[in-house]
Amino acid sequence: VQLVESGGGLVQPGGSLRLSCAASGFAFSLYGMTWYRQAPGKERELVASISSGGGTSYYAGSAKGRFTISRDNAKNTVYLQMNSLKPEDTAVYYCKVDYRARTYWGQGTQVTVSS
Repeated sequence: VQLVESGGGLVQPGGSLRLSCAASGFAFSLYGMTWYRQAPGKERELVASISSGGGTSYYAGSAKGRFTISRDNAKNTVYLQMNSLKPEDTAVYYCKVDYRARTYWGQGTQVTVSS
């Protein structure tokens, strides 16, 4: 199982970014996917999750109304569209999958929101 995040960077407050997580090594379309983030000095927290077929999603309160999780099962990729970014969204963002009783994480992508 391999998860590779991309799309992070430096953005001004109010800006947008779209993160991608390319998956391989398992039947992507059969598994729900989750985005987490970890800010410096804080615990890793769930941001959003999406069901295997994409029909059901969940958002943490901090993400609701600003972030959108989606997936393209033909491309084995899950996305996180982040709008109206705030400095408190600064963190390393990770995607995660629970596969065969194990949890797999990507290496993370840094998002920095600053003027």
